[in-house]
Amino acid sequence: MILKERLLKILLSPYVSEKTSSHMKKNNTVVVKVLKDAKKSEIKLAIEKIFQVQVYKINTLIVKGKKKRQKNKIFQRSDWKKAYVILQSDQNLEFLGSSDR
Repeated sequence: MILKERLLKILLSPYVSEKTSSHMKKNNTVVVKVLKDAKKSEIKLAIEKIFQVQVYKINTLIVKGKKKRQKNKIFQRSDWKKAYVILQSDQNLEFLGSSDR
């Protein structure tokens, strides 16, 4: 069994953009930033335990860090992992409260 502390550390923050908000409305999907070494099964268990919802499917991807320039120095931002969590059809999860205003 995965430790409760690990489950709480897996989910970093919700990821909100124009593309993800359209996914949320169409497909009953939530997009979150997760730890880079998190597995799909761990993410599913964390979402189900913390928010008490049923997860249908999870898709993950690693977002490559951009190269940035500041004066004479070029550096690269670190890579991070994003998870598209598709909920069961009768489930609902909103991080920021009601969006129907």
